[in-house]
Amino acid sequence: MHGAVVYLGPSLPHEEARTFCPDATFLPPIRRGDLNAISGSKVSLVCIIDGYFFQDSAVGHREILSLIRSGITVIGASSMGALRAAELDSLGMEGIGVIYSLYRNGTLVSDDEVALVFDPETFSPLSDPLVNIRCTFRRAREEGIISKEVEALLIRTATDLFYPERTYENIISVLGVEERARLIEYISRSKIDQKRSDAIEALMRVHDMLNRREFTD
Repeated sequence: MHGAVVYLGPSLPHEEARTFCPDATFLPPIRRGDLNAISGSKVSLVCIIDGYFFQDSAVGHREILSLIRSGITVIGASSMGALRAAELDSLGMEGIGVIYSLYRNGTLVSDDEVALVFDPETFSPLSDPLVNIRCTFRRAREEGIISKEVEALLIRTATDLFYPERTYENIISVLGVEERARLIEYISRSKIDQKRSDAIEALMRVHDMLNRREFTD
């Protein structure tokens, strides 16, 4: 491996990610111990987007700090990367995107906000992350689709669900038939995928950095 390595899974398909950053090496969501393969390699830039939380041991702070101290640039965004960047930005990790900022300023505090379940072979999401749900229902309220009271009810419902059970279908089941139908239509055309947006922003940052002299072979 050389250049840049990106740990990516359900936030954005690898095939699509390569259109934003064709020169990077894309690997599955990061687990604890994966960064051992980076030490001593020709990799100069690591971007952490997705990672395992509850299904496997999460990447540790010391692993990331070890890379930074060795001179490797480490960027985080969207999911596990956003969480670790918010915790380690004062020690040299770079955070990118809205979700990173929300963790950094304390609006988000729990890993649970970005957790979801995904197909282990295709990385396709099988549930919806709470942070995306919050963004979608806030926009629906701002556009007059739902009231502030309904928004609060839906967020409470989503928060109370175990993260593998968080789907829009499960959440809006608490509403009446007409309101549910209106919201289903809105979600189908306007739901917000903030994790995807932040992942793309991070990949564009990686692409820009790879075109700098210091990150070329």
